[in-house]
Formats: sequence, structure tokens, C-alpha cells
Amino acid sequence: MNTFSNEITQTKDSQSTLTSSNALTILKEGNDRFVKGQILRRNLLAQIKETATGQFPFAAIVSCIDSRIPTEIIFDQGIGDIFNARVAGNFVNTDILGSLEFACKLAGSKLIVILGHTSCGAVKGACDHAKLGNLTTMLANINPALDKVPTKESEDRSSKNLNFVNQVAIENVKINIQKLKDNSQILNEMIENGEINVVGAMYDVNSGIVSFI
Repeated sequence: MNTFSNEITQTKDSQSTLTSSNALTILKEGNDRFVKGQILRRNLLAQIKETATGQFPFAAIVSCIDSRIPTEIIFDQGIGDIFNARVAGNFVNTDILGSLEFACKLAGSKLIVILGHTSCGAVKGACDHAKLGNLTTMLANINPALDKVPTKESEDRSSKNLNFVNQVAIENVKINIQKLKDNSQILNEMIENGEINVVGAMYDVNSGIVSFI
């Protein structure tokens, strides 16, 4: 097992020794354990006490609100290990970017993951141009990805075409990585200085596997 694997709660000292590469390895190994049914045994009540006076997460994950994707579980992490920013369609806006700036610049996280997933309901809604109150405005954040995925003239571009939906989800991840860099000077400078990294990933709701883009 990698020496950075997170069997115990992160501390300021342990967090400070990690690089973005270490953080990515921890997440990859955690997902591998999850898929194999070999999750670590943690004393979560003890972790509550250990984090009561401070937190030192090593990564921040922007993911969808989909109930099938609880990030601590699919990456086999415990309390105090990762920040979570969840919004349908896993896009970044001013509020999400501010949260990520806090996570990395002030709280010391080394890695940001923009995590999409297969069969995403928000992406399906965008594909179908769904209209419903505030949902309409929210889904507009996914439209740039929808517009960027090419299809043959006769190909279905609705939610009925799951391959198209998943391609839009992948493109949405890529677009939001670039949006993060373009719209947060703080995070972009940290990336350029090698202090943090940002990566994209897709979660397969059929297998539980996270594939990094």
C-alpha cells in the first residue's frame, strides 16, 4: 500500500508533505479499493473528534449532486479528508470557485478534481433543453459542452442517446477545468507555480470505476 494512503485522519503535518501527485494517487488507490470491495476500516467517531478543532483535507472535488456518487465513499476516504462542492452538472461558477480558493489557498488542499459521471440527469436535461424554474438557468451552464460535441446529421442528440449524453458529460468536465483556470487568478497562479493541480474524471455508475481524463 502506498505510504500516503489515508488510513488515518489528515493533520497539518501530513497534509504539508503531500504533493498534487500524491493526492491523485491516494484517490486512485481509494477508488481501486472501493471497486474491489476492500475499503479501509476507519473509526469515524474518532475522526470526528480529531477534526473538531481543525481540518486539513488533501483534495477538493467538484461533483454532481447525484445520489449515486458520494465522493468519500467512491474514493474510500474518511472524515476531514476531502472538500466537496456538489451541484447538478458539476460546473464551476463564482461561488464554487470561491470555495475552491478557500480549499486550496487557505486550507492547503493540493488537488482539485472536476468529476462528471455517466448517465448524468443534469446533462440529459441539457440535451433535452428542459425548462423548469431555476433549473432552466442552471442547465444553461452545460450548454457549451452540448454545443461542442459533434454528431452525424441523423444522430439523436437527446437524452435517449446515452453515448451522446456521456460524451457531453466528458466535454463538460474539460470545459469547466478551463473555466476554473480562466476565472480564478488565485487558483491559476497556484497551478502555474506547481502548488496544486486540477484534473478531470468520470465516474461510471454501472461499475463504480473513476477514470481520470
